[in-house]
Amino acid sequence: MGEVVTSEMRDFFHTNGYVLVKGVVPKSNCDPVIDAIWAFTGQSPDDPESWYRPAAGMDDMWKHQSEGMIPLFHHQTMWDNRQHPRLYQAFAELLGEEKLWVSIDRVNMKPPRRDDMTKFNTGFIHWDTNTSNLTFPLPRPPRVQGVLYLADTSADQGGFQGVPSLYRDFERWIGTQPADRHPTIPDVSGHDIVPIPGEAGDLLIWDVLLAHGNGQNYTKLPRFAQYITMFPAAPGVRREEAVASWRDRVGPAYATEDPRGLERLPGTEPARLTELGRKLLGDVPW
Repeated sequence: MGEVVTSEMRDFFHTNGYVLVKGVVPKSNCDPVIDAIWAFTGQSPDDPESWYRPAAGMDDMWKHQSEGMIPLFHHQTMWDNRQHPRLYQAFAELLGEEKLWVSIDRVNMKPPRRDDMTKFNTGFIHWDTNTSNLTFPLPRPPRVQGVLYLADTSADQGGFQGVPSLYRDFERWIGTQPADRHPTIPDVSGHDIVPIPGEAGDLLIWDVLLAHGNGQNYTKLPRFAQYITMFPAAPGVRREEAVASWRDRVGPAYATEDPRGLERLPGTEPARLTELGRKLLGDVPW
């Protein structure tokens, strides 16, 4: 397998806080995840009205569903992407670390905005980490996050957006901010919010200190994505909590659970893992 992340891509990442790695997994890996999302929600690609309703069997929407967040964590198709060798290689090359663990995270299905369903007309910029009390120079390698594009996503389709100019100006910018600034929601005045379009199978990796979020979907089709992050493993350690999450088909503590328990129905088995997948999970120590 050839190089996935080139030196030019690494330079771009360190300058702008993100990099889009093209064609990390084939489209044939992406379409089944989208099918799994439709089945999990009970919604239909042929019935746009269904995109704005609670999931089948529920009276209320999941928390953050209006932002597109769907609490599906352990479908086999999702694990097929998490343990895909080329996706792992992208993280390993960017971080300069072979021994990695993978996150267990959600999927995203964000429908188009509608004037009569304004709760879905959301766009936001934030950090997923507390940016108070940072010290410079920042440590390397950085902590990263990632999102896999499951379908072609245009710039106006409600996908990933970031503020690279703020990232480039981060140390100076912090010095200009009031002491009581919000640690996870930046004031982006004077900075451009840049949407990052991509194609099915592309992987976007960003530094946790890149202010980012989802935009508003102005198209006629939903945005589909799978969140996947990798980070250095503790060598020789078995990651018990993640293994239990995979075995019992439950999500992480921070995320909304599906009260229907569809992933834990009787007869449902844990996703099948490859040798690489077991190491990324932490079931088998590196």
